[in-house]
Amino acid sequence: MTFQDIKQLLIGQFGESIVEQENGSGPQPSLRIPAGKMAEACLFLRDSDQTYFDYLSCLTAIDNGPEAGTMELFYNLYSIPYHLSLTLQVLIPRNQTGEPLPSVPTVSQVWPTADWHEREAYDLMGIGFSGHPDLRRLLLPADWEDHPLRQDYQLQEYYHGIQVKY
Repeated sequence: MTFQDIKQLLIGQFGESIVEQENGSGPQPSLRIPAGKMAEACLFLRDSDQTYFDYLSCLTAIDNGPEAGTMELFYNLYSIPYHLSLTLQVLIPRNQTGEPLPSVPTVSQVWPTADWHEREAYDLMGIGFSGHPDLRRLLLPADWEDHPLRQDYQLQEYYHGIQVKY
């Protein structure tokens, strides 16, 4: 099955909102999926006899910055029996200070490894995952302020009386 076959399979199942993303000179094309359809699309890709994407290799996020007002999630999928790779993208609006965090549905019920990937994205980027069974910080203390991989992150001067910014 080719990338175009997978694309057409998803469009047939979820409609024209599934679009191919240009990656410039990147080696692997990707598909952008609306945030609200991501969990359903992932379940379909895992359970379909044609694709059987049984492995979530990586889930990562980028912050396009306050000027762009968006963030992106990337899901790298692999089908062990069919030797297929696929990258899915979700573009979400970036929250402003004081607004609720952006959120997408969890895929931890599709691939259990997503539990930790999503917790990392929450911890470092401030992206929520609705329906996640245990969404809490993974790498930083529970009372750490803000999310340090955001482009506008300002390091706090002190943490529990210890100077962390010089």
